[in-house]
Amino acid sequence: MGKIAVVYWSGTGNTEEMAKQVAEGAKAAGAEAAIFTAKDFSADSLDAFDGFAFGCPSMGDEILEEDEFQPMWDCVEPKLRGRKVALFGSYDWGADPGKWMRDWEESCKKVGAVMACGFVICQLAPGDEAKAACQALGKALA
Repeated sequence: MGKIAVVYWSGTGNTEEMAKQVAEGAKAAGAEAAIFTAKDFSADSLDAFDGFAFGCPSMGDEILEEDEFQPMWDCVEPKLRGRKVALFGSYDWGADPGKWMRDWEESCKKVGAVMACGFVICQLAPGDEAKAACQALGKALA
């Protein structure tokens, strides 16, 4: 099995909990999994891993967090061609819940990332169903 990087930003702890579940799923599938906050991960880290799970909640008007996550993402995204990627995140409200995630997934596909298993979203704190989906995401990525 490979090495999986789980990279996230969380303001309330909801996406952090999702990250822990993704890592748990990857480990259950036999992969090594390392968890990073967005500020602790860079494009220089990409070559040390075989797959990546990126997590960020929906912010403001259905966008990624702008101060820590987006700058990291702007450096990493162009280097994802041919790499296995999965996405996850939580949301609270929005006229179109999930729009930020669908847009994010589409941008990954445009740069040539291999979407290993799609994405997982949940409203507010992840319940049992969302936790199970995050673990399945980690297993599929592994």
